[in-house]
Amino acid sequence: MNIGKVNRVVLIGTGAVGCSYAYSMINQGVAEELVLIDVNDSKAEGEVMDLNHGMPFSPSPIKIWAGTYQDCETADLVVITAGLAQKPGETRLQLVEKNTKIFKQIVHNVMASGFDGIFLVATNPVDILTYVTWKESGLPKERVIGSGTVLDSARLRFNLGQYFDVDTRNVHAYIIGEHGDTELPVWSSTSIGVEKLETVLAKKNDLKKECLDKIFVNVRDAAYHIIERKGATYYGIGMSLVRITKAILNNENCILTVSAHLDGQYGHHDVYIGVPAVINRGGIREVIEMELTEKEKEQFDHSVSVLKQTMQPLELA
Repeated sequence: MNIGKVNRVVLIGTGAVGCSYAYSMINQGVAEELVLIDVNDSKAEGEVMDLNHGMPFSPSPIKIWAGTYQDCETADLVVITAGLAQKPGETRLQLVEKNTKIFKQIVHNVMASGFDGIFLVATNPVDILTYVTWKESGLPKERVIGSGTVLDSARLRFNLGQYFDVDTRNVHAYIIGEHGDTELPVWSSTSIGVEKLETVLAKKNDLKKECLDKIFVNVRDAAYHIIERKGATYYGIGMSLVRITKAILNNENCILTVSAHLDGQYGHHDVYIGVPAVINRGGIREVIEMELTEKEKEQFDHSVSVLKQTMQPLELA
């Protein structure tokens, strides 16, 4: 990758998630070029027209067009939001076989262009589809990233901020594991501002640990609640993807709970899963190993095992 050139991001999939991402990209002025690709060419063209009409109000100029896979050749980042969406009552893992087939074709088409940048995957089940993207692309593991539990961690921070009446940006809390039913909160590393969570709880008699458990359940099941009410979730994940994009393009060395490849960290190998990682222009600089309690480690191990079991039937490169 030539770091000195214009930043080009290619978005594959112009559904609700993809368009929320594109809209946030324009509002935050993150890249100089944004290419939209969709199996429905007319849909991509219509979205580009609509987005371009807001360009006079963007903080910085962005060239946007409906493109083809050949536009990936010189892209710095390819973001994939394409695939079948989660239906009411359906788990993310139940989507795996359908979306694996779709992803194999997408990744093949991207790589055929000569692409040599970074993949960012958002489609569910995101941990497994990030693994599929890595295997099918042949790229180094650090240049294939999933959105992981960035959104889950944001949901936890928001809910804790509401509970403690503190600005959510001053809440430091992390969800790790599968982006789904087996994820877990790392309460042992949670802090409200500069104070550890246990210190805050000890100082306030009216705050109970049981309330935190309810908060986590609401975070874990948030997508189900939103899908039941409005059919899909897209604003939160769209903004989460922009946050990861900024960390990459701006070489931030920012710590985010993305879906990253484990190669011995946390005692596991050959799996993509949500963990804190340092993100910069090269992708994942390093995976950070959090100090987990015995209970947290057991929960994380269970999350890994569920992902690996679900992946077993898949035929990958």
